[in-house]
Amino acid sequence: MTDIAPAATPLVVGIGGTIGGISSTERALRIALDAACKEGFRTRMFGGADMARLPLYDPRATERTEHEREFVDTIRQASALIIASPGYHGSISGVVKNALDLLEETAKDERPYLADMPVGLIATAYGWQATGSTIAALRSIVHALRGWPTPFAAAINTQLTKFDDDGGSSDPAVHEQICLVGRQVARFAPISQSG
Repeated sequence: MTDIAPAATPLVVGIGGTIGGISSTERALRIALDAACKEGFRTRMFGGADMARLPLYDPRATERTEHEREFVDTIRQASALIIASPGYHGSISGVVKNALDLLEETAKDERPYLADMPVGLIATAYGWQATGSTIAALRSIVHALRGWPTPFAAAINTQLTKFDDDGGSSDPAVHEQICLVGRQVARFAPISQSG
């Protein structure tokens, strides 16, 4: 879902979710993007269904699919990014990693990768252990892509917190933490653009 703010408004892009339906990861990402929208930003989400359309990244490919081009072009327009991943075996999911690998297409851009971009992070897992290691993996990847992870990251134990179809969660404190991720990327984006 994309909001209806004017095209001249800065863009926050969200990447996250799982293949096979709307997940708690995708619902948490939507909450964060809605918080960025309330700060005056446009938003664009690449959820599980969008990432499922991206073929496995092949650095030697001479052409890219329509979905790959749309993804990379949207990231190029972004002022900030939010990445949400489920914790799979202690790290990020394959579909999220594959989408991030595709950013190699920006290596020779004036602004390569996620250079100087604020990046909010969300990890969901059925238990606490994988949330921490997934956040750590995301921070490491964002640093490698020259981005700036925001100070706060949301680690969500889906054993304890449930999400609904209306954009809510069973724990108001968790909901507020997710909103903080969205607000931080929105607040840090103007700083990154002033340099």
